[in-house]
Formats: sequence, structure tokens, C-alpha cells
Amino acid sequence: MAWDFETEPEFQKELDWIDEFVREEIEPIDLVLGSPYDLNCEKRRQLVPPLQEVVRSRGLWGCHLGPELGGPGYGQVKLALMNEILGRSAHAPTVFGCQAPDSGNAEILAHYGSEEQKERYLAPLLRNEIVSAYSMTEPHGGADPKVFTTHAHLDGDEWVINGEKWFSSNARYASFLIVMVVTDPAAPPYNRLSMFIVPKDTPGVEILRNVGIGTGEAEGSHGYIRYTDVRIPKDHLLGATGQGFVVAQTRLGGGRIHHAMRTVAKISKAFDQMCERVLSRETQGGLLAHKQMVQEKIADSWIEIEQFRLLVLRTAWRIDRYKDYRKVRKDISAVKVAMPKVYLDIYSRALQLHGALGVSNEMPFSAGIIDSFHMALADGPTEVHKITVARQVLREYVGTDDLFPTTHLPRLRAEARARFADVLELEVADQ
Repeated sequence: MAWDFETEPEFQKELDWIDEFVREEIEPIDLVLGSPYDLNCEKRRQLVPPLQEVVRSRGLWGCHLGPELGGPGYGQVKLALMNEILGRSAHAPTVFGCQAPDSGNAEILAHYGSEEQKERYLAPLLRNEIVSAYSMTEPHGGADPKVFTTHAHLDGDEWVINGEKWFSSNARYASFLIVMVVTDPAAPPYNRLSMFIVPKDTPGVEILRNVGIGTGEAEGSHGYIRYTDVRIPKDHLLGATGQGFVVAQTRLGGGRIHHAMRTVAKISKAFDQMCERVLSRETQGGLLAHKQMVQEKIADSWIEIEQFRLLVLRTAWRIDRYKDYRKVRKDISAVKVAMPKVYLDIYSRALQLHGALGVSNEMPFSAGIIDSFHMALADGPTEVHKITVARQVLREYVGTDDLFPTTHLPRLRAEARARFADVLELEVADQ
């Protein structure tokens, strides 16, 4: 058959092992550790590296990487199925060597870094000896590169960077940042920008504050950074001058699929909690599970999860099939649009069915609802991706110059009568 919804048996064995390993060994450490990116945390040093060694010995470390970078080079379908499990735990991607933004930054370095840069930055990044940050968005213009003002100019053998960047995730823990800045203000909008490696300890790099997500955390890890006369070597340019937008696209396509399947993991976990709750609590003379409005929430949630999961897996399959992200641009944007909505829907219902407990910080639902809005903004706002979907879809159609649509029923009937005139005339004659 051309269509197959089964996973090959050998890889299913690996998925079964990953599922048990994440559940038994990794999810518990989420409850006692802080950020997966805090390499200076002594408890993390004791708990995480031993688990990473187990994953390495199993041949499952950095599965998104090709053999030349020490990974098995899995396609997007296999990676999606793995991330459907890893997404249950904050530390699981790190334990398996595929955590964002390091995974995307590693792709940039692998494609555009020099051999010296790969040795200095990429190799320790792939070993999780250091972590990195992606410093792109700006306080005044968000994620729209066409309005960026942070700029760099060449001064002898050094680039000099000035400006501010906003929400540079994990900057407080990073050893280096990959920074997108304007290098040619007079060029066309998508040729104005370039990408640079900036070691965080470079003079002039200042984290003004670490911003958290709105779930009550006192201090987060999303850096508000000011670059003041930051001087970096000329060779720390990634790609060619003006190629920043192209370099940025290297890290986004597959990463959005991984985010989506990790979201499937989160909402599936919330769905399990929802089902347990309604089978455990009684009100108005019966179980919550017997109330029709509760049953509607369960049914809607299951349907939405299955729909979204299949959309993501089909998109992953298309990426593997065509080996060209441009051919799957519409699908990837559709996944990006659908992800925050299904995330919000499932977590909102789970919160509601848990009552006051659901609102509290003793359950994960409030944090998940806030995170769903975060996902609607990360890697490009939902509205931008809807525009992409619409434009890509409309390219497959043509308009008509006729007064009425090509599917206008009177026109179609007339054409059908003309086509079957002989039969219709014979029928009239027989009568």
C-alpha cells in the first residue's frame, strides 16, 4: 500500500525504550532541577550527564545530526515520533542532545561556520559542554527583520556591533550568541542583514535584564541585551554579507516540526490528566465523566489532538519526501498556526475540569496556557504564518474573467445538456 500509518518494528522498539526511559529516568528530574541550560548547577552536573551517556550508548544522541556530526541523521518523521515523547519533559531534549535553540544554532554553524569556528563553537555545543542563544528579535520591531536597527560596520579586521536585542532565549546561560544585524541599510529589505557569532564575554555585550514568561517566575532566561561597540573578528560572519535572512531559514523548518510534536506530547499529557480527573470526581449526583458537557470537552480534545498530530506527521513525511523546505512551506506554516490553538484549547479544558486546583500552581495548566501564547509568537507570529498559508494556497488557483464563477450551476447544467444531448433527445422521443 502507498499509505502506511505504522512505524517500522525496529524503530518502534527504540520508541518504546525512549518512552520508558523518559518516564522513569528523566521526568522525575524535572521536579528537582531548574533550567536544563544551567550548566553551572551542581545538581544538574550530577543527574544529567549520566543520562546523556546512556543515550549515547544507545546510539540516540543528536538524532537530527548527520553522521559527519556524530548523529544517525534521522529524517523528520522519525524525529517527530521521538519528539512526541521527549516533549513530555523539560530536560528530555537536553538528555538526547536535541534541545532548542542549540540544535538550530548547530545547523547554522554546520552549514556556514569555518573549520576553526566548528572546532571552537560547534563541537562543544554538540557535546552539550556549552549552550548558545539566538539573538534576533528587537524591542521595537519584534521579529520583523525589515525594521531591525541593530547594525554592524567593518572597521579594519573587525566588525563593530551596536544596538539592542530582545527575548534572546537562554542568553544568561550561553557561551556565545548568534546575532542578526543590519550591515547594509541601503540594500533591499531581505539583503540588509547579516549573521554573526558573538562570544558572550566580548566587551560591550550587556544583559540589561533576564525576562521571564508570565507565570510568576521572578527572573527568566530571555535576555534583553545591549550591544555597545562590540568588536568581533571579521571571520565571525556566518555566510556572506547580506545573507542573514537565508542563514536564518536554515534553522527554522525542521525546528518547527520538532516544536509541534513536543506540543503533541504536552497536550496528550494534559488530556490524560483530564480523563483521570473526570473519572475521579463526582458532582450533582454522578461522575464528571457522565456529564454531557464534560463529554463534549473530552471528545473535542481527542479529535483536535488526532487532527493536529496527523497534520504534523504528514508535514514531516513531506519534508523527508521532497528534501526541499520550499515545497513544504505551506504545510510548515499551517503546523505553526495550528499549534498554539490546540495547545490553548486542551490546556484550557484541562484547567476548567480541575476546578480551583487547575488554576493553582500545583498543576501545570496555567503555565501551559501562557506558554501557548508564547508558541504563537516564537519563530514568527501566527498571523504571519496565516498569510504564508493563504499565499501558498492561492498560487494553486486561477481566477476567472467571466461574470459568474466557473462552477455557476446554470452554466454547468447547460454544458451537461450539450454533452448528453443525444441521450436526452432520445429520452424525449421515447416519451
